[in-house]
Amino acid sequence: MPAQAWVPIYNGTAQSIPTLDHPRSTICDATNYYDKITIKEILPKPYRVTEFPGYENVVLTFEELREIIISEDLSWKTALSNIKGVYLITDINNGKQYIGSAYGDEAFWSRWESYSATGHGNNKELTQLLKANGFDYAQNFQFSILEIRSRITDDEEIIRRESHWKRIMGTREHGYNRN
Repeated sequence: MPAQAWVPIYNGTAQSIPTLDHPRSTICDATNYYDKITIKEILPKPYRVTEFPGYENVVLTFEELREIIISEDLSWKTALSNIKGVYLITDINNGKQYIGSAYGDEAFWSRWESYSATGHGNNKELTQLLKANGFDYAQNFQFSILEIRSRITDDEEIIRRESHWKRIMGTREHGYNRN
């Protein structure tokens, strides 16, 4: 005999049992629906991606970034594909920083997708760092957004803003930027 399961059915036609949270909800015995439910996938880990929090609130660990990219979460993909800008990667192991820019097709999304896949996004210093310490070293990286611009902003303007942030943050002298 299956375990008894109860699920709320909203705006259903079954007898309504009002609750404080959902006064128009209906409680139904889900065992009546077992033969109508198809399990499409059982995730190896619980789905932990939170909805996009706004550009000024983006602070992601490498693991969180990978989960977002792999899941192709719509709120994140839409937000990160529709703006250009400048981002910061912080190595939380030693405090060194890397400033990068996102422009072109899908802007932040495609740029960060590259980091998710490689750990280094084809940046020379980060590539050398991971070559010396292994891919797992990327777990020390934290991703955040410094500045956003509209998709119609000229790519050269984004590159100028990236240089501005490198100068201000001193990432050429004290971080992972070499250009």
